[in-house]
Amino acid sequence: MDKPRQLPLDFSHAPGYSRDELVVSPANEEAVALIDRWPDWPAPVMVLSGPTGAGKTHLAEIWRSVSEAMALHPAKLSQAIGLLDSRPVLIDDADGAAIDENGLFHLINHVRANGSYLLMTARRFPLAWGVRLPDLVSRLKAAPTVEIHEPDDALLAGVMTKLFADRQVEVDLPVVQYLVRRIERSLATAIRVVERLDRMALEEHSRITRALAAEAVNAMDEGQGELGF
Repeated sequence: MDKPRQLPLDFSHAPGYSRDELVVSPANEEAVALIDRWPDWPAPVMVLSGPTGAGKTHLAEIWRSVSEAMALHPAKLSQAIGLLDSRPVLIDDADGAAIDENGLFHLINHVRANGSYLLMTARRFPLAWGVRLPDLVSRLKAAPTVEIHEPDDALLAGVMTKLFADRQVEVDLPVVQYLVRRIERSLATAIRVVERLDRMALEEHSRITRALAAEAVNAMDEGQGELGF
């Protein structure tokens, strides 16, 4: 007889954003070095670019905590400029919504004039954001971009371990290593696998074992790559 399954409640899992929880590997070490060296930056306006799940928000939150930066939504920049003075500014996921182009242009000018700093994170390089305001395009071209690369084994394993820890789930290292060797090498896939395995373990009243991990990987190989619930 099949084991009874428990329908897990959909609790949110708040990620940890402390510096101690940051996973560092060759894939992201340049970006980490940029955050750690602030305010000794090569320019007042910097961009962190990388794929979904690469840790851009984690790095941005570390910087925001240290710099006491004000976080602004990319579509609502114009009305906030008068509140800033010389306070640093963070725009996380700058290419995730239609950006306030006039507001960003004036914000960059404000940051430069006041000896402050602006950090933007995005999935794409600035010139791929679809910006049309010529003066803003010029400003973005002048902003150095630091790229977070696709994950190596160390980063992928570290991120998966952290994602499980965020859910207060203990997973043995050999299980994580098994997953790293078999899933698509992307952080977005790692996030979906962790979510799926957590749910499977709750449904089956089980630890996350290698056998359960193999079940999830096999489901992906059989055409259920999105791991839909």
